[in-house]
Amino acid sequence: MVFRISGSVYANIEGNSLDPAMRHGQKLFNIEGYNIRRLYRVPDTNQLYQLSREIVFYTDPADPRRIVREWKNPIDGKTYPVVPINNDSVNFGPFPITSSFTGPPLQQLHDETVWTSDIPVRTNFGTTLGETFGLTGGVYAAQEMFDFSVDDREVAARTGAGVPAGAMKTKISWARTSPWTPFMCLAETDVRGQLTYHARSWSLASYSDIEPWLRAEVEANHPLFRAAPTAPGPSENSWTSFYNKQLGKGATTWANWCAANGRP
Repeated sequence: MVFRISGSVYANIEGNSLDPAMRHGQKLFNIEGYNIRRLYRVPDTNQLYQLSREIVFYTDPADPRRIVREWKNPIDGKTYPVVPINNDSVNFGPFPITSSFTGPPLQQLHDETVWTSDIPVRTNFGTTLGETFGLTGGVYAAQEMFDFSVDDREVAARTGAGVPAGAMKTKISWARTSPWTPFMCLAETDVRGQLTYHARSWSLASYSDIEPWLRAEVEANHPLFRAAPTAPGPSENSWTSFYNKQLGKGATTWANWCAANGRP
């Protein structure tokens, strides 16, 4: 199953203090990608995991289908390689398989069933990774906010006896406030501001339902993301993925990566 993701990324700058180099509310990127997932039951147990990978490309703010390969930092004037969100993997669980399971509170809005998940994120990368990424105190502080909605007809079709076929037709609204992403080489301690992500997502039955232009990029440069993981393992986010792949798990530092990759 796939959740296709489409949205935009904006600069959120206190007091518009970086104008005219970067304005508060300026659209910096579009984003296009997906999360691909499966359920995994631990053999001979009642334990269930949700296993996924997600790949999301930063694209041109005026053309969501044109993937951005480089970005000119308007503060230091240097151009840096753009690193997509490429988290391998994003896993949840284990959850016990039980008839007594209850989900989040549901709300009826017109002809849709809606539920919400708001996730405050606080991780001290200075402690866990030994890398601060220019974050204040080395702490990554963000907020992820999700609204899920399912049409009543889809709910009715999936509440009868038996196991329904295919992916449930689900729509998601997603917003995130977070520090400057690592490839931007903007230290939060020096450049006050953050990013606001605003996107929508919708379910697809399989990888083959993704648009050809997006699949072509994945198959050429990120083939691992054609399928979900087959077994539980550690999860990544944008920062730990950057640490693992771009920084070689600590072989170099974020500051040294920026110094080596920034082109005048």
